[in-house]
Amino acid sequence: MRDEQHIKEEVMTDGPVMAGSSLWKDAWRRLLKNKLAVFGLIVITLMVIVVGLGPFIREYLTGITPEYIPAEGDKIRSFPPSWRHPMGTDEAGRDLFARVMQGGRISLMVGIISTIVSLIVGVSYGAIAGYIGGRIDNIMMRIVDIIYAIPYILIVIVLLSVFGGENIPDWINSLAGYFGGGAGLNQIFLLFFALGLVSWLTMARVVRGQILSLKNEEFVLAAKATGVSTPAIIFRHLVPNALGPVIVYATLTVPSVMLTEAFLSFLGLGVQAPYASWGSLAADGIKNIAIFPWQLIFPGVTMALTLFSLNFLGDGLRDALDPQTRKF
Repeated sequence: MRDEQHIKEEVMTDGPVMAGSSLWKDAWRRLLKNKLAVFGLIVITLMVIVVGLGPFIREYLTGITPEYIPAEGDKIRSFPPSWRHPMGTDEAGRDLFARVMQGGRISLMVGIISTIVSLIVGVSYGAIAGYIGGRIDNIMMRIVDIIYAIPYILIVIVLLSVFGGENIPDWINSLAGYFGGGAGLNQIFLLFFALGLVSWLTMARVVRGQILSLKNEEFVLAAKATGVSTPAIIFRHLVPNALGPVIVYATLTVPSVMLTEAFLSFLGLGVQAPYASWGSLAADGIKNIAIFPWQLIFPGVTMALTLFSLNFLGDGLRDALDPQTRKF
C-alpha cells in the first residue's frame, strides 16, 4: 500500500506544472487564431496612430496642414496625386492626405465617444431593468420599444435640425469652449450627444438579457445574504460578469455610429467647416467625381477599410468570447 501510494504521488506530480488560465487569456488565444480579426486589429491600431500623430509629423516635416493652400492654389485648382501630395489636393488646393487624417480623427472620435455614451446609458438602464424586474422592468422596456418604433436616423436629424446652428444648448457650447469652441466644434459635440442618445437601445436589451440570466446565480444570492446593497450587486457583481457580450456589441457599435455620421455629413447635417470628417470629404468629392475622382476615392476607401476592420474585429471578439457560436 505504501509503494502504491508513493507511485500515485509521483504520477500526480510528474511532468511540468501547467500554468493557470482564465476566460480572457483563452479568448485572447482564440482571437489571435482568427486571421481576419488580427488583420482588423492591426489596421485599426495603425489607423489610430496615423490619424493621431500623422498630422503633427507631416506638418513638422513638410509644413503642410489641413488648411494649407500653396501659392498656385490661388487659381482654385485640383492637383492629382504626387510625391508631395500622395492623395492629391481638393478644389481649394488643400492637401487631401492631411484632410483625410484630420477627418479620420473626427470620425473615430464620433464613433468612440458616441459608443461610450451608449455604454454608460445602455448598460446602466438594462442592468437596472433586468435586476429589479417586475412592473419597473416592463415599463422601462416599453419605453425602449416606443423609441425603437421611431427610425433612429430620423431622431438624429430632428435633433441636429432643432438644436443646430444658433440653437445649440448652452451646456454644449460650454463643453466645446474647453476645447477651443467655435461653430464647427459645437456642431461636433452636438453630433456626439445626438448619436449617443439613440445608440444605447440595443445595448440596454443585450445587458438586460445577460442580467436576467445571472441574477439568480449563487454569487448574487450570497451577496444578498451578506447585506450588499442593490447598486453594489448590480454594478460590482452582475455587470462585470456580463462584460463579454457588452465588449462585442460595443466593438460593432463603433462602425455603425461612424457610418451614420458619414451619412449625416454627406447630407450636410454632420461635421461642419472648418472641420472635416470622412463623410464630409466624400460629400465634397462626389461633386467633382467625373473630373477629379481621387477626391472621393481616397476618403471613401479609407473609411471603408476602417469599417471593414472594425467589423472583422467585432466578429472575432464575438467568436473568441463565446466559442459556442463559432462555425466549425
